[in-house]
Amino acid sequence: MSGNGSRVLVLGGSGEADELARALAQRGQDVTVSLLGTARTSGTPPYRRRVGPFGGVTGLVGELERGRYRLLVDATHPFAAQMPMVAARAASLARVPRVRIVRPPWTPGPDDAWQEVDDLAGAARRLGELGRRRVFLSIGVAHLDPFAGLDVQPVVRSIEPPTTLPLRGATVVVGRAPFSLDAELALLSEHRIEVLVARNSGGHATAAKLEAARRLGLAVVMVRRPPLPPGDLVETVGEALVWVQSRLG
Repeated sequence: MSGNGSRVLVLGGSGEADELARALAQRGQDVTVSLLGTARTSGTPPYRRRVGPFGGVTGLVGELERGRYRLLVDATHPFAAQMPMVAARAASLARVPRVRIVRPPWTPGPDDAWQEVDDLAGAARRLGELGRRRVFLSIGVAHLDPFAGLDVQPVVRSIEPPTTLPLRGATVVVGRAPFSLDAELALLSEHRIEVLVARNSGGHATAAKLEAARRLGLAVVMVRRPPLPPGDLVETVGEALVWVQSRLG
């Protein structure tokens, strides 16, 4: 693949975004990754980065046109709801081919006690119905507000110690994925967790908590993903590379 006149814009927010951009750069592709905020990476990545919002559909159309991008790859987080819709509309208006990378969701096994809900507010309501107090909220500290009014003893996990939390009496566990099965079993047992709340992000980095919950016989309140816009969809970085190559030659 040649970088001349073949610029690719990758919308970041997932591990797949960095992996894809590095693979494209190694192939000599002119690639830019767009991030909402500054990301922690080891060393200087071999691709361009832009930081900050676009300003909706109009802003992204302008970016695609000014940058003369030939392709748009949406590699935002599986729970990104607004940006995939913005990307789909902007790519259509700018006449730029677009693909969405989204890893497969987790699926329950026969021994899993999952209760699936549509959103975090639904998860909070389900917790209230279950009446169990010792809860592991494995959803990220930025998404805790719907649980603020519940009479629970929550455990939350964060990459860094948070400055503030909307939950009273929350226990914060500091850690960075991936997590091993032994570590997740120890965490759930040490804190005497009765129910796990998770978003169905898929992938391997945080999947061990589900196996741990299964082995301990815990209930799991699982939040479904938001709907996807229509358009090309791939599940892996390898499939995304094939998609890019097929359109750039």
